[in-house]
Amino acid sequence: MITEKDIKRINELHHKSKNEGLTEEEKAEQQELRKAYIEAMRGHVRNHLENVVIQRPDGSREKLTRKPKQV
Repeated sequence: MITEKDIKRINELHHKSKNEGLTEEEKAEQQELRKAYIEAMRGHVRNHLENVVIQRPDGSREKLTRKPKQV
């Protein structure tokens, strides 16, 4: 789970990278924080989409389903 503290740190590292540059440790930390942030956002979107219900013109309702992957 991503916290406000993590988001602040992501922003601090971004601003520092633009102004002064980052050390190798800071670059690694930035990558890990970004990865965690992206995973959290994907989880939020998945969770939201799992709760979407489509209402048809005839009044029937159905849950949104995942399309099968095409190969």
